[in-house]
Order: sequence, then C-alpha cells, then structure tokens
Amino acid sequence: MTVVEIPGSKSVTARALYLAAAAQGTTTLRQPLLSDDSEGFAEGLISLGYAVDRQPGAWTIEGRPAGPGVAEADVFCRDGATTARFLPALAAAGHGSFRFDASAQMRRRPLGPLTEALRELGVDLVHEEAEGHHPLRIEARGIKGGPLTLDAGLSSQFLTALLLTGPLTERGLDITVTDLVSVPYVEITLAMMNRFGNPAHREGDTFVVPPVPYTATDYLIEPDASTASYVFAAAALTGNSVTVPGLGTDSLQGDLRFAEVLREMGADVSITAEGTTVTGTGGLRGVTVNMRDISDTVPTLAAIAPFADGPVRIEDVYNTRIKECDRLAACEQNLTALGVPVSTGRDWIEIRPAQPRGPVEIACHGDHRIAMSFSVTGLRTPGITLDDPGCVKKTFPGFHEALAELRAEWGV
Repeated sequence: MTVVEIPGSKSVTARALYLAAAAQGTTTLRQPLLSDDSEGFAEGLISLGYAVDRQPGAWTIEGRPAGPGVAEADVFCRDGATTARFLPALAAAGHGSFRFDASAQMRRRPLGPLTEALRELGVDLVHEEAEGHHPLRIEARGIKGGPLTLDAGLSSQFLTALLLTGPLTERGLDITVTDLVSVPYVEITLAMMNRFGNPAHREGDTFVVPPVPYTATDYLIEPDASTASYVFAAAALTGNSVTVPGLGTDSLQGDLRFAEVLREMGADVSITAEGTTVTGTGGLRGVTVNMRDISDTVPTLAAIAPFADGPVRIEDVYNTRIKECDRLAACEQNLTALGVPVSTGRDWIEIRPAQPRGPVEIACHGDHRIAMSFSVTGLRTPGITLDDPGCVKKTFPGFHEALAELRAEWGV
C-alpha cells in the first residue's frame, strides 16, 4: 500500500482565509494549500489592507471585522474563482473604493448572479467592460442585509460569497435559493462559519445568517478531496493500492464521494477516521452516475472511463461547461483524439470502452483538472503529453513529481 500526502483543500483554504480576515482576533491556518489560487487569495487580502503572515506550514491573519484596512485598492484575482467571487463581497461590506480584475480566463467566467445580489442589497458597483464579468468596481459603504433571492444554479460560490458576508452586515441575511448546484460546497461553508462562531444554517430553500460576528480560531486545513481523486483513480486504474491520510469520515468535502463512484466501478474502498484507501481490483465496471454535486471530479472519471467494461455516462453536470474551460467539450476533444468513442449533450457525457491510442498531446485549455486527469490516463496509454503541464500550479504544483513517484513505485 502506498501512502500519498495530498496538499490542503483549495476550497477550505479559501473559506478559511475569508473567515480569518473577517473575524475578531488573530487566526492561524495550519497546512494551508500552497498554490497559485491560495497565494492569489492571500495577496488579494494583503492588497485590501489585511495583515497576512505566511510561514511554512502556518499562515497567520489579523482579522478586521470592520472591513478592508485601506480606503482604496486595485486587486488582481489571477485565475482564482474563489478569489474573484469572495473578495468583492468582503470588500463590499467595508468602506472604500475597490477595483477587481482577473485573468482572461477568469474574465470569461460568470459573476452576474453575485453582483446582482449585491446590488439588490444596495451595493454600488459597476462592471467596467462586460456586464456580469470582471473587471468590477465597488464603492463600498457597508451592507445593511435582509432577505434576498439568489439563483446559484451556475455556481455555489455565489451563495458561499454571500453566506460568508452575512455576519458582516448590519441585519444579517436570509438567502432563498431558486436553484443550487454543488451542495456539498455550501455545507463546507456553513460548517466552517459555525466553527468561526456564526450559527448560520439552512431552513428548506432559505439560508439564515444572523449578524453574529466571527471569532478567530486555530484551524487545520484538511487534504484536498478533488486532488485526491487523481491518485484514487490511478490506483483503481492500475490495480494498485493508495491511502490518503487525513481525508476520512470527518471530511467536510463532498468530493470524497468520488471514492464511492470508484467502489461502484469495482474498486475496493475503505474510508475511516484516519484516511481513505482505494485499491484497484484489476477491472472497472461501466456506470451511470449523477455528478452534479461532485462536478470537479468529472474529468477524473472521464479520463479513466475508456478502461471500463461498459459505457460510463456522467449526468447533470452543465456547470462544468463554465469552469476554467468547457470541461465536457475538453474531455470530448481529448478522448476523441485518443480514439475513444464519446458523445456529449448539454449536461452529460458518455464514454464507451476503448483502449486509448497514443501518441497524443492533450489540449489542457489552461485547466489544471484536465491536465491532471489525462495524466492518469497516461498510466495505461504510452505517448500522452500535455500542451500546458504548468497549469497544475493552480491547485497542485507538485502533481507531476507525485505522479512520477507513483509510477516508479508501482512499476507502471
């Protein structure tokens, strides 16, 4: 059995950084993710006047419940969706003039449901170029709060940004959702808000956030379940066994359910309080699976699907089309290049069994998840290369080295 240490959760690190910045007192985040996304979030906080001390293995943040510590700032959010969506909401609850921009890739991704909700709450903001997209300027004068209706069908991050901001408003927020995707990510948000002292909770389709201030804490970041999906898939694909410690029954992350998908496909899976172990059994079964709530692992499944003994159909994942790239289209493109029969619809993809054929250069489209997923395909397909191997820095800068170590240990 191989033990792999997975970097800290991107989702948990981003939420913890926001909560620490908004809390009264000094928070220490232990084992935060070190990646382009998390560094970008921390740099964004620093631009907004928050004190962030990044030491190896521990980041310390001085909270400012009143909001940013500068009267004006220009924040570049890089490729980070959490940075680009959470920080404008944080700044809006303070006072000052704040401008946010992002990479060309992030500029293409939607922001409109969040900014429309902020406008409904009285926030003065302007999209400087395309409506509903970065760049964005906010003239912040605090937020009174109150009832709000939100469509979170494109991304749960719109809801999370508002939930995190609720305790910073004068009256709190009651957010009724008309549609919601990736529910487990919202559950992460609520659990972490509770840990930082706010009793936010869900009542049917309404999320209730009282104006109870956050309190600083000492917080350990758990390993990233989405990142763990690649090593789990590698073990299931090659008939080996891998354990990820620290990612077990107490995990906040819904993407750990990917291991259950592998179990349905025939892998042996053990999830305990200490960690999760996946062992390949020499074959994979075809499945039909709804991945609406674990859509970040769609490319991982698509990349190993050709090796199953029957079709693999992934359903209800339209939101994967508005990630770093159109992931359904990217998976279809690359599988087709590998000679694998594949078809797609608006919110689904179906892959039929076929031995992928190399050599093929994978079109990553600047998307870390496409790059890492099809690297796993390469464990059983000679000649796979990536057109942009460096894009993995977004969430797992050491991915290629980690996969090379697995390949050497397993002899594949």
